[in-house]
Amino acid sequence: MIRTGNQYREGLRDGREVWIDGERVTDVTTHPALKPIVDVKARMYDMQHEEKHQAALTYVENNERHSVFQQPPTTQEHWHRKWNSIDLLLKDIGGVATRLGDETVGEMWSLQDGRDILAQIDPRFADNIDRHIRRVVEKDIFHVSANTDPKGDRSVPVDQRDPDMMIRVVRETDAGIIIRGAKFETASPYADQAYLKPTVGAWTDEKESIHAVGCIVKMGAPGVKHICRAPFATKGNAADIPLASRFDEVEALMVLDDVLIPWEDVFFYRHTAAAQQVRATLHRYSAFPYVLRVLYTADMMIGAAMWNAKQTGLEKLQSVQEKLADLVCYREGIRAHLIASIATAERSPAGLLMPNQSILYAGRVLACSQLPVMMHTARELIGGQICVTPDAAQFNGGAGNWLQKFYTLNKEWGAEDRRKLLAFARDLLNSDYAGHRLAFVQFAQAPHFNHLAAVYKSFDFSGPLDFVRNSAGLSDRVMGGKIH
Repeated sequence: MIRTGNQYREGLRDGREVWIDGERVTDVTTHPALKPIVDVKARMYDMQHEEKHQAALTYVENNERHSVFQQPPTTQEHWHRKWNSIDLLLKDIGGVATRLGDETVGEMWSLQDGRDILAQIDPRFADNIDRHIRRVVEKDIFHVSANTDPKGDRSVPVDQRDPDMMIRVVRETDAGIIIRGAKFETASPYADQAYLKPTVGAWTDEKESIHAVGCIVKMGAPGVKHICRAPFATKGNAADIPLASRFDEVEALMVLDDVLIPWEDVFFYRHTAAAQQVRATLHRYSAFPYVLRVLYTADMMIGAAMWNAKQTGLEKLQSVQEKLADLVCYREGIRAHLIASIATAERSPAGLLMPNQSILYAGRVLACSQLPVMMHTARELIGGQICVTPDAAQFNGGAGNWLQKFYTLNKEWGAEDRRKLLAFARDLLNSDYAGHRLAFVQFAQAPHFNHLAAVYKSFDFSGPLDFVRNSAGLSDRVMGGKIH
């Protein structure tokens, strides 16, 4: 089925425990810090029902209509349709949102690729992952991820830390397992459920096995508490923070205080081999929509910089064109990696079509590592006015006549359009929200060294090694060691 926006909102009114600014939230759909991003997600649901969008955003299977975002990919066309659907959505809402569900469901597809490992633990667990992937499709669930634990003092061995610093199973019952601990997660206050999986770690010590748990957690379940960071959406006038006021995807420390996970929602526990599988494959699908979001951030930077240059005619200068070309090369580099990862996609153990891992992970390194450089390039093109331009209240207040005079350029560019462009650019590049988004992109899937490790592990070195061995005339003795 496909849900409506109101059905999604109603599902959030389940008594969930959400805290913002030291106070408990009575309704996440109406709280000023959460309502804007809830409305964005609701719009995504409503678009699936509109005649002009339905064919692009949904597919029909067994006479039932489902969301393209939830469809397990088995063909290249599936990936292109997902890309086109995100294109329609982000253009409709006028901004970039990362946690919309399409990127996190891919992490369950990764686990399904390791279902044989789950079956070794308990055949029920392998069946559970299959069933939950199908349930997300059939119920159109807003599904997020729960990955990062507080971890505590990592200079101390894991068995000497407070055990609650990483999610753990505290006991079994006939109804399921009881878990305790905490996770940091984006969008948990306004999601339906989260796929909880182990923190990335070596998983070589059996003492860690109590923390090797994977399961589905309902966001409104008893014992689940969402303690949100300070929101950006409520910090000012929407005219001054046009992005933060609509697209603040609120993160929370999700505390799990003796939460019951029914057996049908358990994928594995006390099993380090499954935890190793999660670590090795977690982003093999989800990295694609993650990198795709950065493509649209690049579009926003290009658009803001180009409009700023055009308003004064500076786009005619070679030096300006060169910097704009740098932004375009960054943008097109991301696009090229995404296209190539689909064109050379690989069949996964579960029969899904996963983007070419080496190309996709290399694209993620490009997108994430060069984002700070490209933000600075856009900042240089726009200049210092994003630092000094007064807020909207000043333009509408007693000093407004002066601002109208000095911010009007010509008959095409009046003061209000200039103010709007500069407010947009500031929120994109220079605000608290901009800094938050940059840090999110840099660390949400993993820090840079883990991105590089993923490239190293997925790249086939045999081709370059053979090429140099033959070209240099090396003896066969150098083949004695196994090539990794």
